[in-house]
Amino acid sequence: MGIKCHSNNTEFFLLGFSDFYPIYQACILAFFVISYIFSTFGNGLIIVVVTLAPLLDTPMYFFLRNLSFLELCTTNVIVPKVLQNSLSSQKSISTLDCAAQMFVFFTFAVSECVFLMVMAFDRYVAICCPLRYTSIITRKLCYQLTAGSWMVGFLVSLGQTSFIFSLPYCKSNHIAHFFCDIPPLLTLAHADTFNNKLSIFIACICGAALPLVVILCSYINILCSILLIHCVEGRHKALSTCISHLLSVVLYYGTAMFMYLRLGSSGPGENDRMIALFYCIIIPTVNPLIYSLRNKDMKTALRIHFSSKVHW
Repeated sequence: MGIKCHSNNTEFFLLGFSDFYPIYQACILAFFVISYIFSTFGNGLIIVVVTLAPLLDTPMYFFLRNLSFLELCTTNVIVPKVLQNSLSSQKSISTLDCAAQMFVFFTFAVSECVFLMVMAFDRYVAICCPLRYTSIITRKLCYQLTAGSWMVGFLVSLGQTSFIFSLPYCKSNHIAHFFCDIPPLLTLAHADTFNNKLSIFIACICGAALPLVVILCSYINILCSILLIHCVEGRHKALSTCISHLLSVVLYYGTAMFMYLRLGSSGPGENDRMIALFYCIIIPTVNPLIYSLRNKDMKTALRIHFSSKVHW
């Protein structure tokens, strides 16, 4: 018969990287600050330019603006608390705040997983069915797909957060991570977590693996269509448009699925925290560079926008 435990924990302690050497902690803190600045500036810039530039009033950039918004929110859920804990001796977070951080983070994260699939579908229609693009990808459909992505993220996050915080936490309230993530909290739970792990597996299949399959199928068809383009310039433009999306997909899905599909893992370690940096910090920082530097329309819109400001 199992030992009953009634948890009265009102707070957790986020250990972050406190077990690292001080020099490594300083380097990681500097990395967080620099990445946060670049991520906020880059994603914010994309949101502003796409909103203001008539040249970018297309479904592709509507989706890009929403992706930038998701990533801007993701970093702001995680980084400010990391910086606060790093600069303070008090590393606690209330149970309610921990649950809120987890819920909001996974709402954005799962929404992004689904949203990347939406963007792949948009590129598939644009390249494989160009004559029907405007009749298929309507403004109404753009809003519906965006709302659907947010709804999936909200529901998955609500279920996982409720499931995690229904567990008793009696062994310890020290989280060996820099934010309230699912794997480290599962290791602290004083209960059988098989059902939680099963629900995480199902959520990963529905929220990550299935979208990834759709994305790969879309890009296989896109690649076949691109190879049939006789114009070298047209082929190059199509490839450059899709490569940026594909790079983002590989980075995001690769690191996230590696973290959450390892149900037999003994617990979070140094490698897990470094991997989490990819989908929490590095990808939101790199994505604006991928999309803005590789895309002619974005660079043209930036040039027009800033040149008009200078002339004014």
